[in-house]
Amino acid sequence: MSAQLHFAAFSDIGLIRSSNQDSGYASPNLLVLADGMGGAAAGDIASSVTVGHLASIDDDVYAADDLLPVLRRAIEDSHDDLMDRSEEDPELAGLGTTCIAILRSGNKLAMVHIGDSRAYLLRDERLTQVTHDHTLVQYLVDHGQITSEQAENHPKRNVIMRALGDTPNEVELDESVREAVPGDRWLLCSDGLFGVVSKETIARTLTEYHDLNECGEHLIELALAAGAPDNVTAVLADVVSDMDSGEIPLSQQPIIVGAAALNRSRPTRGGGSAAAAAAALAAPTASNTDGPDEDDEPEKPPRRIVAKLSALLGILILVCGGVFLGYRWSQTQYYVYTAGGQVAIYQGIPQTIGPLHLSHVYETTDIELSELQPVAQDRLNTAITRSSLEGAQAVVANLELLPERPEPTPEPSASSDKGGE
Repeated sequence: MSAQLHFAAFSDIGLIRSSNQDSGYASPNLLVLADGMGGAAAGDIASSVTVGHLASIDDDVYAADDLLPVLRRAIEDSHDDLMDRSEEDPELAGLGTTCIAILRSGNKLAMVHIGDSRAYLLRDERLTQVTHDHTLVQYLVDHGQITSEQAENHPKRNVIMRALGDTPNEVELDESVREAVPGDRWLLCSDGLFGVVSKETIARTLTEYHDLNECGEHLIELALAAGAPDNVTAVLADVVSDMDSGEIPLSQQPIIVGAAALNRSRPTRGGGSAAAAAAALAAPTASNTDGPDEDDEPEKPPRRIVAKLSALLGILILVCGGVFLGYRWSQTQYYVYTAGGQVAIYQGIPQTIGPLHLSHVYETTDIELSELQPVAQDRLNTAITRSSLEGAQAVVANLELLPERPEPTPEPSASSDKGGE
């Protein structure tokens, strides 16, 4: 029995910042959070570039033993990219970003972490901070020089000792591999959340709000109510078993939020999904209706009725146009899934709107699902989405090349870094 992920992502610019330097990414197999630094433009670029490099590894299928090496390479590529950018453009000097990334294969979750963003795990209603802050105050706490309570208000609490892109040194990551346990709830978040909302309140919210979208929205609202002096980003995921995953439809489309999302000027709560992209089609036109009327004199009743009918007709046209454009876009997408026990390529996206199916079988291969290695069968428990037919065909070819699942080996008792996870 394999584990699956229900996921959601949310980001808000906050009440003080002029731009969002956080970026988040969530998909059935990959969760990423990055908090950029180095000025408005530099922080934006740093987190976006990092999410971009990590999102590129979401286009493949991996054996459990390959998860950490794959994550490590993507992080190192991101670090090198950021260093090159800062050297070529003096205005980007000092840019950097934190990063947490979790990559899934079957029942295994591999995590890499650098900086002061945090990963929390809620298990049996108990919240645990999984990551270890790479900050000056945490170093002082670890060495007994200050207490945890003193660290919360320390003047140097925002000084980070490790980040991507800030120095040419080799990247020092905390790394770990864990079991994906059904019932677990994961939260990746920037300091814009945990810096103003207590751990106890976060734990209560994660426990009481069963719906991920409601939970994420409430976490953002808590940060805003507390003043939100920084950008606020949260990436959430519930681990469910195959047997339970059928009860709630699994989202397949990756979600991108924050600086990495297309719309960087507004909060991107849950943005970046296919639904959000479709909704954005009508947003510019809809905003035009907010302006004042040119004619200040009261309209006569017949004219008012005509105006209302015209407005309703306009809304209907916008909705129909948005649906048409959204459907047309969906037919440029492809995904790999099963059909009648065989591997198949579908055209469209694995979603339905009422009775309307947004996909159909484009090509059924001669590959029997039962002939694939277990790790490939696990991967096909959820659709593997691609933006082109060539990408989907490459997935099919890769599925046949996956090695057999290795014999279980004891999990490491500690991460590669003495800070631990």
